[in-house]
Amino acid sequence: MNANLYSMFAETANRAGSKPLIVERGETGLRFDELDAVTARWAATLSATGAQPGDRIVVQVEKSVENILLYLASLRAGLVYVPLNTAYTPTELEYFVGDAEPAIIVCDPANAAAIGPLAGAATLLTLGANGRGSLADHATSHAAESFETVVRQPDDLAAILYTSGTTGLSKGAMLSHDNLASNALVLQDYWRWRGNDVLIHALPIYHVHGLFVALHLALLGGSTIRFHRAFDADAILADMAGATVLMGVPTFYVRLADHAGLTRGASSTMRLFISGSAPLLESTFAAFETKTGHRILERYGMTEAGMITSNPYDGERIPGTVGFALPGVSARIADDSGAEVERDTPGILEMKGPNLFRGYWKKPDKTAEEMRPDGYFITGDIATMDAEGRVAIVGRAKDLIIAGGLNIYPKEIELALDAVSGVIESAVVGISHPDLGEAVVAVVVREDETLEKAAILSAISDQLARFKQPRHILFAEALPRNAMGKVQKAKLRDQHSGLFAS
Repeated sequence: MNANLYSMFAETANRAGSKPLIVERGETGLRFDELDAVTARWAATLSATGAQPGDRIVVQVEKSVENILLYLASLRAGLVYVPLNTAYTPTELEYFVGDAEPAIIVCDPANAAAIGPLAGAATLLTLGANGRGSLADHATSHAAESFETVVRQPDDLAAILYTSGTTGLSKGAMLSHDNLASNALVLQDYWRWRGNDVLIHALPIYHVHGLFVALHLALLGGSTIRFHRAFDADAILADMAGATVLMGVPTFYVRLADHAGLTRGASSTMRLFISGSAPLLESTFAAFETKTGHRILERYGMTEAGMITSNPYDGERIPGTVGFALPGVSARIADDSGAEVERDTPGILEMKGPNLFRGYWKKPDKTAEEMRPDGYFITGDIATMDAEGRVAIVGRAKDLIIAGGLNIYPKEIELALDAVSGVIESAVVGISHPDLGEAVVAVVVREDETLEKAAILSAISDQLARFKQPRHILFAEALPRNAMGKVQKAKLRDQHSGLFAS
């Protein structure tokens, strides 16, 4: 039996027949009965480069229908898909390419000149947001419309997704075909996925939420996707007519709740609104329910495990909580030694299950650091669990910032800031933001008082993706420290908590 994840999608596509798979701006961009032949051409094109099963394919391209075809073709060819945020700069890409050692790199045609020198022995292909580029052109002209999907074992890698690290170096989370398949099958049942569901997809497809959760459930369920390349409240509201499911980050729901067009009538065919990737404010939960009558279903997951917990489809969805461990997943709240704490007591959330990753790429020591001897993974998130097993995330270890659903670790930004001429030291914190959830704020100690914010931002602009760059820079005479000399970031967060209140 072939455990290749694509085989599951192919079976569904065969049953769905001529049903639209992707509809963009009212026009069908791909039908289910076209999927096999189209991905066969794309997979054959990838294989023709000489890439072998197990080789990595690094992809940094804008969201498009062709981007989805590239992902599915990579699965068919047995390659390990490595998607990267489109905002990453060439400086950041150099690390990812060096670490992943890909056989193929796919980028936007406009970025080929900058990325080319990083490719080394890898084949460099291009794919633009308009669906054109060397890869698309070759796949379109490829004669073969059949391709034998490469046989994969359950533990063979399907993807590597990079997650930020506290030292500033990202870690590649290795996800197997079985990791991804098991999570999708559980969610399909838990969220009562239906054959006639229509999914509004406005998420990026370079991370777990948009690529694995949203896309996999639609492909597995034979569901039509109303495809949006970016979030636009007007467009989303227009597409709600006849749609049934929306998956989004809290920012989506903040903006929709503020939109005059969001009403019970506008959302009358919708059955499920799902939120994740960052904490959902209770005020947003309440405002959305008032306007639509729908209670948003909040869930919790991470790069290393996909979805871990979820509020129930049937039953109470309590704001401020992320629900129960999914079927087949074991979760516990533990102290620093791994001993389980009493219910309703804050501790570190730990989990294990078939969705748990295979470890960090080329970092066995780091993998071992974050695993307990009994197989539980230390998430680093501070949580409580009540008597019923309902989980609430109450804080985050390691100073992680989540802005607009994207994970940002301060250390990477601090390293860039501290290297700027005239900066003595810096501390980066996340401050509550009405739209993004949190915004990146830097507190900088400078030796040159003529050094301005604009100069600092200019100095780091080529080193950090835009979403990581500070929304605000504050100057201070010194950073607050405790008796051990550690910077008191909690104090900085408290001092500047109202920075974006207006």
